[in-house]
Amino acid sequence: MTAATTQDTDTSRISISAHYTGYIWYKHGLSAPGFVTTMGRIANAALTPVNAFLRLVAGADIDVFLLQRHSVIDHQVEQLIEQQGVEQVLELACGLSPRGYRLTQKYPQLHYIEGDLPGMAQRKQALLADISQTDKHQVFACNILEQHGEQSIQALLDKLDPGKKTLIVTEGLVNYFDLATIRGVWARMASGLKQFPAGYYVTDLYPDFVHHPSYKYVQFAQKLVGFFTRGQWPLHYRSDEAIESGFKQDGFSDVRVHDPAEFYGQLNVPQAKTQTLVRIIRASV
Repeated sequence: MTAATTQDTDTSRISISAHYTGYIWYKHGLSAPGFVTTMGRIANAALTPVNAFLRLVAGADIDVFLLQRHSVIDHQVEQLIEQQGVEQVLELACGLSPRGYRLTQKYPQLHYIEGDLPGMAQRKQALLADISQTDKHQVFACNILEQHGEQSIQALLDKLDPGKKTLIVTEGLVNYFDLATIRGVWARMASGLKQFPAGYYVTDLYPDFVHHPSYKYVQFAQKLVGFFTRGQWPLHYRSDEAIESGFKQDGFSDVRVHDPAEFYGQLNVPQAKTQTLVRIIRASV
């Protein structure tokens, strides 16, 4: 199969979500002022009445689901570092995520690489330079849809030590792509991680839970995200079992599907009044 052209794989239209989530992390004490943008503040103000409506009718707002996924992903990553000896992390489509900023402070031994489309990668490089990040925290241009070349996932994995346990992290990424497209990305991740002594992948995923009591509001959220990103926001898989099976077919071995509700009372996870909508997947090769 030949590599797709840059035009075919241009996903820059989704970048407004990076501004919004960057502000949400700061708003809730998870980030630093340098991660906040004017666009993020505008998006937050624009969504304030929407969030109020969702809290009223669905028992939770957008921020709740964002914080649930962020906290549980952080928990999985820290477990892999502390219990499994992961020393290298590649965070793809990093946007304005503060995760690398926080983790490299907490774990000085960690080599942390972030990847995103060139414009966002350049912005993130400048941001990290301003806050005096260490040379073990780097940012490079990456397009996850490129199958070959210097901006491919494999090119970033090749910058890491092949003798150390390695983790790939994505957050708020996979539901911007149809299932066939993102499964191709997952398969390339699984293949690339096999060059390390142990390889792991942690991500969030919004399933197509058609019987969820708030499903009609999920459909509203789909249209809202589509409006902000000028794209689609498809949901993937209809059960935890289907998620596990799909990831195994894409080349991962041990696959664990976590409901944020599992961590109520254990982590600082905001609770929704209804069933959760997001799943956190921890997979290994």
